[in-house]
Amino acid sequence: MNELKKDIEQMQGLTQGIVRQTESLAALAGQDMPAPEKLQKHLELISGRFEHSAIAMRKLCEKHCPGAGGYGSFPDLPRMEIAGSVEQFGYGWLHIQLNTLLPHCRYRPSEWLSDTVRRLLDDYEAGGSKLPFFQQALLVIDEHCGVDGRHIFDQDNKGWKAVSNAIKGRLVPDDDQFTLALALIAEKSELNVCHITLLDRSDAADFFAVRSGDYAVTDFYGGGWEH
Repeated sequence: MNELKKDIEQMQGLTQGIVRQTESLAALAGQDMPAPEKLQKHLELISGRFEHSAIAMRKLCEKHCPGAGGYGSFPDLPRMEIAGSVEQFGYGWLHIQLNTLLPHCRYRPSEWLSDTVRRLLDDYEAGGSKLPFFQQALLVIDEHCGVDGRHIFDQDNKGWKAVSNAIKGRLVPDDDQFTLALALIAEKSELNVCHITLLDRSDAADFFAVRSGDYAVTDFYGGGWEH
């Protein structure tokens, strides 16, 4: 069996698994009062299968497409803007904006989120920009959302580990407690967006002073730097 056929058959197996899980979910939804915990587990398991399949399909395209006007060049479908963007602030801090909120992590870290962050960093480097590398860093994950747009309020239930997994070995040596400090904060907003900032740990006081408005920065996450 040639390699392409083998890879495609693996994709078929993944999609068939999704169909079976979706049918199971439909049967559960047909019940009058499905248990909330059981419904949530089914939804998250199916979400995980979709994420795994999407990433597997990305890898299959990268592996087999010749690149002549195809995948990675000018795709037939427009690029989804849900992903986000990467930029560096005036102090050398790296800012990643995700145009969505952190997923639930009750059962497993989000493959989709880790892969998306890695690809945003790839695009940033491909555009000619150099990524920073911090020996000791602070990772600040700052969600902006409204109460109606958020259903996961406990910080320990949010999938922030997918972010640290994506930057380990690339922006920081490791994600252990002595190398990478973590701050999870949130702010009420009409938008549903996640701001991820990575900075040298020694800049922590400056970061929170800037965020609180103590410095002459007109729009912290909007690039309004006037220092």
